[in-house]
Amino acid sequence: MTTTRRAWLLASAGLALLVASACVAVTIGPSDVGPRSVVSLAWSRLAGGESGLSRIQEGIVWDLRLPRTLLAAACGAGLAVCGVILQSLLRNPLADPFVLGVSSGASTGAVSIVVLGVGAGAVGLAAGAFVGAIGAFLLVLVLAAAAGGTTDRVVLAGVAATQLFSALTSFIVFTSADAEQTRGVLFWLLGSLGSASWTDVVVVGVTVVGAVIACLLLASTLDAFAFGQDSAATLGIDVARARLVLLVVTALTTAVIVSTSGAIGFVGLVLPHVARAMVGVNHRRMLPLAAILGAVFLVWVDTAARTVIAPQELPVGVATALLGVPAFALILLRRKGVRA
Repeated sequence: MTTTRRAWLLASAGLALLVASACVAVTIGPSDVGPRSVVSLAWSRLAGGESGLSRIQEGIVWDLRLPRTLLAAACGAGLAVCGVILQSLLRNPLADPFVLGVSSGASTGAVSIVVLGVGAGAVGLAAGAFVGAIGAFLLVLVLAAAAGGTTDRVVLAGVAATQLFSALTSFIVFTSADAEQTRGVLFWLLGSLGSASWTDVVVVGVTVVGAVIACLLLASTLDAFAFGQDSAATLGIDVARARLVLLVVTALTTAVIVSTSGAIGFVGLVLPHVARAMVGVNHRRMLPLAAILGAVFLVWVDTAARTVIAPQELPVGVATALLGVPAFALILLRRKGVRA
């Protein structure tokens, strides 16, 4: 079996698993709703007719669980794709979407919204996180350009931005007089999909699909970057332009995800390695599979996060860290003695 055919088979199986996972995940919870009822409700909403469920069950499935599950899938796919791009672009197997400091910038923006009282609820938090994330990304670009613009300078600029915005967030939290609001924001920043809405699903879904398409169009460029900037330049690739486009796509995708779901780590670190082990380093094959694996992974992690300690809810960022840290350790051990 050729690698391409194997990749298509794995992607098809992954899509089937994703659909099945979404249908099953929506049924898990206090209200007893089966997969067939979920499919019937979705069909009735799209094509018209009766679903056979009570109004309460319809509200639980359609307004709460389904958008949350779909948002988890979209966020997981986007974070995994961003991880693939960064690991290739920066030639660092331990690169993560948050290496650019976008997560820390989003944290500062969200906390500032609460403390300053501008906006309210999930919409205000999302807007603040998005503005902070974009600000952090622009700072990284400026610092990296001033330092020479090479990929290692981008990483160092990301580290500096992360430390700066983390310090600003801590300063705002410690000087805030509203402890209750601060606790709520900090919980959200640990990663939470509890406030998911259909608007969030559409925004994140469109962003992630656009990012995947853009990256597939630049798949050959990513393949070249995996061998270094000099190799990419010898193939006729405009290194500076390609790097800028890919960094913008990655950072904006991460910012949109963080603005709706908070900081969810390790998805972009671990899943690219799984996809690479399954289909190789060709990005045209690896990117779709990584997106599917990331979607399935986060759907089940979020399902576990909202049910394991019910009626309380575990932040999904905490759950991904509990699973991701051991995987991170395995990657470090496998890379021992190898210079990234």
